[in-house]
Amino acid sequence: MKVPKRLQPLVDDGLVDEVMAQLMSGKEAQVYVVRCGDSLRCAKVFKEAKQRSFKQAVQYQEGRKMRNSRRARAMSKKTRYGQKEQEQAWLSAEVDALYRLASAGVRVPKPYGFVDGVLLMELVADDEGYAAPRLDDVTLSAEQARDYHGQVMADVVRMLCAGLVHGDLSEFNVLLDPQGPVIIDLPQAVDAAGNNHAARMLQRDVDNMRAYFGRFAPELLATDYGSEIWALYEAGDLHPDSTLTGVFEQDTASVDVADLMEVIDDVRAEEAERLAPVWDGE
Repeated sequence: MKVPKRLQPLVDDGLVDEVMAQLMSGKEAQVYVVRCGDSLRCAKVFKEAKQRSFKQAVQYQEGRKMRNSRRARAMSKKTRYGQKEQEQAWLSAEVDALYRLASAGVRVPKPYGFVDGVLLMELVADDEGYAAPRLDDVTLSAEQARDYHGQVMADVVRMLCAGLVHGDLSEFNVLLDPQGPVIIDLPQAVDAAGNNHAARMLQRDVDNMRAYFGRFAPELLATDYGSEIWALYEAGDLHPDSTLTGVFEQDTASVDVADLMEVIDDVRAEEAERLAPVWDGE
């Protein structure tokens, strides 16, 4: 096929020998199957910010650490340079996440590099060498659903132990190869310790997986792995090999309203005292 404009630099530099076919086109990126020497790989071409919605990016970027202080300051401003740096940070997040998660034993595509907004990575394939299907495209037996659900929960735990929450996990961004599920699409991965939305996003990720696999194994619908995983994480008891039960008892203890109001009144009094004007002299 004709080489897309965004892939031409990779062809010119010898990183890609041939563009075989377009694999998919989504809101965030277009993905192509490319040949690199004797290997088939994926080239994920991220769309420019003006071609996609960037509004929700703020909640995902909260807590991400910037190595360059000048870059961090620029990103906090609305200048053209700041927006460009914010866009670059958003795009490079997937590469950083892939390397970190692959090292942590999470099943993700192996990354090979990131050049000019193009992520070159492993092609997740089926038994015949074709691109592996998404979970949304397959029908599972109850046994397969339980097995794959367990694998995904184990990867969610490994991700959290590596400090990340996927943030948008569903049947649409999990591929199925002969060994089981492979998690993809990570530009929105959030920092678990530094993002105030992390707990809610992890719960949503787990709930999405529960709903999908529960179509084939209804007993999974009664589980609460999300709350269990996050509780272990908050307590410092979560490990890559932690054994999960899927059972979690919510804290239903009643709140002592009187004590709570007393604490609030004390805080208000301290704040009023701190803000009170200080007069010199009489």
